[in-house]
Formats: sequence, structure tokens, C-alpha cells
Amino acid sequence: MSGETFNTTREPAIQRWLRQPALLALWSVVAAFGTYACMYGLRKPFTAAGFAGSEFPVGFKIWLVTAQVLGYTLSKFIGIGVIAGMPPARRAGVLLGLVGTAELALVLFGLLPPPLSVVGLFLNGLPLGMVFGLVLGFLEGRRMTEALVAGLCASFILADGFSKSIGSLTLGWGVPDRWMPAVAGLMFLVPLTGFVAMLRQIPPPNPADVAERAERAPMSRADRWHWLQRHGLGICLICVGYLLVTILRSLRADFAPEIWAALGTTGQPGVFIRSELWVTLGIVAVNGSVFLVRDNRRSFFLSLAVSLGGLLAATVAVIGQRSGWLEGLPFMILLGLGLYLPYVAVHTTVFERLIAMTRDRGNLGYLLYLADAFGYLGYVAVMGFKLIAKPAGDFLVFFQHTALVTLMLAVIAFAGAWAVFAVRRTAAGGRGAIRSLVP
Repeated sequence: MSGETFNTTREPAIQRWLRQPALLALWSVVAAFGTYACMYGLRKPFTAAGFAGSEFPVGFKIWLVTAQVLGYTLSKFIGIGVIAGMPPARRAGVLLGLVGTAELALVLFGLLPPPLSVVGLFLNGLPLGMVFGLVLGFLEGRRMTEALVAGLCASFILADGFSKSIGSLTLGWGVPDRWMPAVAGLMFLVPLTGFVAMLRQIPPPNPADVAERAERAPMSRADRWHWLQRHGLGICLICVGYLLVTILRSLRADFAPEIWAALGTTGQPGVFIRSELWVTLGIVAVNGSVFLVRDNRRSFFLSLAVSLGGLLAATVAVIGQRSGWLEGLPFMILLGLGLYLPYVAVHTTVFERLIAMTRDRGNLGYLLYLADAFGYLGYVAVMGFKLIAKPAGDFLVFFQHTALVTLMLAVIAFAGAWAVFAVRRTAAGGRGAIRSLVP
């Protein structure tokens, strides 16, 4: 990079090559996208199965989804401390260990008879919840972090549909429902290992990155409490909005087959990919381009504006489908765009620029896992409601009613976060730091 010098005499050749910004960006996006997309191959294929028949209890799939999300949620709470304090040198090894544990849990799911097999899905979700934070650690704190993390986030949008399609394809080969998750997951292990090897080669942020975005370091308990004491109200409102979006996004993802069936589209494995591809393109274009806004203050508020715009788009999608003027595919695409805009904005920009503004010691993994933990806890609560209350009518009606209430509350939360940070002041320091958070 211009004006920067590095001692490359002892660096591996590939890391000297990665000092070029364009090549570093391409390498990082491919490595992060591939790693997390392959992780989805161990998490999501089971949702393509109906788990209906004499072998499975009635409503067994809801129990499976709930068990996996419960494990995933517990992992997020554990990850608040683990990811925040993870030394960079240990990330890759820990990541591979977590993924291997998740695959063994899928084998256990196949071995145990229903309903005991639900334990396998709980144990599958438990390690996988920390994978995202480990991958994120390789990308944060750079001048192009938004673009890199947008590429990473594209993986859980596109891979969600792709993994369901692989699950449907595996079932089409005659693999039983109970063994399909393990077989599908096994197909992703080898490429995942290769992508993790790519992640290990990514160099740390350079001095110019640190000057603009602040140094990212492992956090102690005292560091974590400092963030809550100084910025607790604003962070809380962002987390509430994120929680509500996570609930709705997860319902749309985990029950996509049921929603598509209610919309009149069944028996088409490719429909998952087709809808999510358009969502992915839109999300990457919008959220990824925010890195072009160099001023941290403006970028922070722009990301909140993008979040609010997405929530309004999702509301239009639900109202349009209920009114009959929006068909199935456009409905799912517009709803996906509306939900993923705020969801990805929190991942790519909101907390990233908050750290850059405040210059407080911290890392993106801590703030994001704080939000993620409560986001998935809220989703578990919704799943528990559906299990206990058994709402009348088909799932699409339940989903629509939930969506309208959730979207309204999320708008209030993100607007409240805007108001809180608009009147806060933070110390100036370093390029991109600000004297006032007023936009």
C-alpha cells in the first residue's frame, strides 16, 4: 500500500503477495465465504427433510429446529467471552475442532432413535455457533472491512438455500431422513479445511488500517464491562432491533419449505437458491459498498438508515403478499432483502464503525456475539411458543402475523439507537475519529 513499508525478507511468498490490497480482498472474501458456506453444510441441510412418517413423532421437525437453535444460542453466550478473548494464532485450530465436533454430532443424530436423536442436533449447534466469530476475526479492523464482511455474510444468505438444496438432493439419492444431515455434512468437510488454510494466510491489519479503524485486541472482562458502562443504552437498543430481525430471519430460513409450500411452490429444490441468489446480490451491493464512506460517523449513521430502509421494505413485502398483489418469488426476495439489510449491516458496519469512533479497546466479535446471543435466545422463545401454543391455521399465517409485529418493534429499536448516539459525544483520535456523533 502507498507509503507503507514491510519487512518481507522472512515472510512466506503468499503473504508478500497478499500485501497487495486487491489480491488481499479477493483472497479474504473467498476464504471467509468458503469457510462459512461449508459450515452451513453441517448446520442447515436437515431442514430440507420433513421428518414425517411412522418413524418420527408428529411435529418432530419443530423439536429438531428448536434443539439445534438452543445449542447454537448457548454457543453464542459462551462465545461472548471466548471469541472476545481469542488470540489470533489459535483461531484456525479451534475452528477446525468445532466443525469436526459438529459432524460427529450429526452421526450421533443418525445413530440415536427418535425422539432421542434430538440430542444430536443440540450438540451439532453447540460448536457451530462460534464459527462466525472466529472467521470474523481474520477480517475486522481494516479499511475495507465492510466489503470483506459483506462477502462473508453473503455465505449465510446464499449457503442457506444451497445447503437445503444439497439436503433435498441427498434425500433424492435415497438417503434416509435421519442420515441425510451427516451425509450432506461430510461432503463439505474437505473443502472447508482448504478454506481454513486460506484464512491462516491472511496478514493482520497494516498500520494505516489501525490508524483509521483502531487496533483490535483480545478483551479482558474489564474491557467488556467498560463497553457496557460507557455505551450500554445504545448497544442495548441495537441488540433489541437485531434480536427482532434475527427472529424473523431465522423463521424465514428454517421454515422455508413450509412457507414455499403455502405459497404454492413445492418439489423444486432449486427454488431455495433462486430466491437467495437475488437477495445475496442486493445485500452485498448495498452493505459492501459502505466501506467507500471513509468518515466513521457518517458510515455509522448510514448503516442505521440502511437498516431502517430494509425493515420498511420487509413490511411492504408482507402487506403485499397478504393483499394478493405480490406473488411467491417476489415476496420471498423482497422479504429477504428487507431482513438481511439490517442483519448484515450490524455484522459489517454498525459495530465496526462504533469501535472506530470510540477508539476503546475491543473487537467486533465481542459486540456481535453480545447481539447474537440475545437474538437467538429470542428465536428459541418463538419456537417454544409455536410448540406449546400451536397457533391455528397454516404456518404462513402465523409467519405473517409475527412478521408485522416484529418489524414494527424493530423499527422503533433502530430509530431509538439513532437518537441515543445522535446526542452522544466521543473523544477524537486518529483518522476517522469524530468529535460529535450528530450526523
